[in-house]
Amino acid sequence: MSKNDSTNFVLHAKSDQFYWEGIGQLSIKTFSNGKAHYKTNKGMFAVEESRYLLLNKGSYTISIDETKDVESFCIFFKDGFEAEVFNSLKETNDNLLNDPFMDTSSIVFFDKTYHKNNTLSFQLETFKHILPSLEINSVGYEEQFHKLMQYILNEHFNTYKEVESLSAIRTSTREELYRRICIAHDYIRAYYDKTIKLNDIARISCLSPNHLLRTYTQIYGKTPHQHISEFRVTKAKQLLSELSNNMTDITFKLGFQNPVSFSKMFKQHVGISPKEYRKKVILDKKN
Repeated sequence: MSKNDSTNFVLHAKSDQFYWEGIGQLSIKTFSNGKAHYKTNKGMFAVEESRYLLLNKGSYTISIDETKDVESFCIFFKDGFEAEVFNSLKETNDNLLNDPFMDTSSIVFFDKTYHKNNTLSFQLETFKHILPSLEINSVGYEEQFHKLMQYILNEHFNTYKEVESLSAIRTSTREELYRRICIAHDYIRAYYDKTIKLNDIARISCLSPNHLLRTYTQIYGKTPHQHISEFRVTKAKQLLSELSNNMTDITFKLGFQNPVSFSKMFKQHVGISPKEYRKKVILDKKN
């Protein structure tokens, strides 16, 4: 999905069904009103409305399979743009200048999904709003790419706090281990509503189950199982609030084999059964 490797550009579209595979530039992927699935040679990612996916230049596939239109707003950066912006930042930012880990000639980001905070959301919404009035390659157009790249670079440096928390001696080992744990985390995010086994997560992240569990907990403060349960509970609350979903449908949408298993898990984490939670939602809507 690349117009020209030497050009910054935006892809803004809507579709309920979409599939593409090929080589793309360094990019930010964002979606609203649904989610998109990406697959690279390193991992699998689900990009929801509250998150964004950062991908380095490389091959990938994207698929959208929804019942309603999903809006995509994806930012593609020209080759070398990250180094260009970084070199301008390091003259004035001591934290960036003194960072011991970066080779400014070739910055490789972590391929992973990130939380889309208020700062980035505002930048993206502003860009989306003014985009129709901007001429391609105009000053105002290019300014938006510089602002977004500055944000990405700052986030990249912030991730090194997590990288440095790992116990490996060599910096390169810590970075690779962090990448693998991020792959595991994004796999869980993408498939928490399916039947996932520990060996599946270990295989996709190229780690032994024991190494995966130990390091995953070190970074996220939770085990993979705890994260799966957390994501399922959050989704269950959303589905229970939509009265068109019956309990059996919700059970299978969350990857459970039967309603009893779903009910036990939900009550364990929420304190009340799914039926009681739905009654509470109905009462709250009436009041």
